[in-house]
Amino acid sequence: MNSLSLTTRMSLMFMLAVTAVLTVAGLSINHLSQRHFKMLDQQTLNEKLYSTQRILGELSSVDQFNELKPQLKALLGAHRDLTALILDSNGKVLFADPGPVNVPEQFRLTTNNSVWEWQDQEQMFRGMTAQATMVGQEKPLTVILIFDVTHHMAFFKTLQQWFWIGLVISALVSAALGWMVARSGMRPIRQVTMVAASMSAKSLKDRIPLAPVPKELQQMVSSFNAMLSRLDDAFVRLSNFSADIAHELRTPLSNLMTHTEVVLSRKRDTEDYENNLYSNLDDLKRMSKMIDDMLFLAKSDNGLIKPENKQIDLLEVVEKLLEYYRLLADESGIELTVSGAGRVRGDVLMLHRAISNLLSNALRYTPEGQTIRVDIQQKGTSTLVVVENPGETIAPEHLEKLFDRFYRADPARREGSPSNAGLGLSITRSIIEAHEGKIWCDSSNGKTAFHMELPSVGLKRA
Repeated sequence: MNSLSLTTRMSLMFMLAVTAVLTVAGLSINHLSQRHFKMLDQQTLNEKLYSTQRILGELSSVDQFNELKPQLKALLGAHRDLTALILDSNGKVLFADPGPVNVPEQFRLTTNNSVWEWQDQEQMFRGMTAQATMVGQEKPLTVILIFDVTHHMAFFKTLQQWFWIGLVISALVSAALGWMVARSGMRPIRQVTMVAASMSAKSLKDRIPLAPVPKELQQMVSSFNAMLSRLDDAFVRLSNFSADIAHELRTPLSNLMTHTEVVLSRKRDTEDYENNLYSNLDDLKRMSKMIDDMLFLAKSDNGLIKPENKQIDLLEVVEKLLEYYRLLADESGIELTVSGAGRVRGDVLMLHRAISNLLSNALRYTPEGQTIRVDIQQKGTSTLVVVENPGETIAPEHLEKLFDRFYRADPARREGSPSNAGLGLSITRSIIEAHEGKIWCDSSNGKTAFHMELPSVGLKRA
């Protein structure tokens, strides 16, 4: 059954349902029809029996029975399928119309006015046995009325045969109709399959229209379209990422080639060779750092980053970082401040790197003589770290993309220093998400703030 197609399964289930309904309906009609005929026969037998008992009740002696035969014959002989027997107390047949019948002994002795059935070879009989009391006589007469219902049973037998033949034909027809209906109903699924089979990198923007799709399948089609949107977005990001990698690696490689070609263009002294090697070393370090960062992000995408689970005092981490960055900030007259306190669980080296990336980014874009503020806030079960710096407001359309790899708000790529590859914020987001936290940015009125929210384990008290 599992190997059958969905259309075939629906056709078989439709056929079984139709067959079950027709079977129940047919058996019910057959049972009710037989019951109806039996009730009609019982009613007729009761009427004939009552009339016969009333006639026989006028007798005062068995010797007068011959006088009632014409009346009994007129009453009981009018029905073609009815056989009537009247016996005296000794079992002698006093009246038989249309003729004597060999009734089984058990039915001769039954006197409870109930209908009994009796089959003789291919003939079927339905009868009733009762007593008729004569005036002044202690021993009653026995009245046996018998209906020949052979033609009734033959009719029902023929009806049953045609019913089973009709049931088989109906099952086959319902299976064919079910297959047609199921195939027609599965057309939208085939359309989805065709679209899925034709998907390629160049057709990820195609969507399945919802208008002709049945209501039951609209959610599936909407989910499929949403999946295509995610794939399209991921493919665009991957394409941009590949282009960005090529762009970022091209510059140091070009520098290495140019420096090497210039040095090799003629014979030089040892000092020139050393200067060239030092210059090449700087470019190699930049490439090495970029490759390490990309490997870190690749591990993050595959869930391979497993941070430690130690208690970390965020105020202590931030203060150590500020001691280092104050040396760089003093050159530009920039002030660094920290407020608040909070404690989280995680990897101190990873969080150190994440906060360092934000401080480095803030220091790069803060004007001279301004202040960078770090605020640590304890909020219930989470701790919020906010790094805020003054500077040019970032447009809203860039805020969500700041954490993309190699993304810069300036398309001309003129932002930052040559050592800045544009991976810092991507790494920071990966670290925060590895700690089951979240990070976002808002920028307005000449101030930009990065918010890091992490699960907390209690505030460190002074």
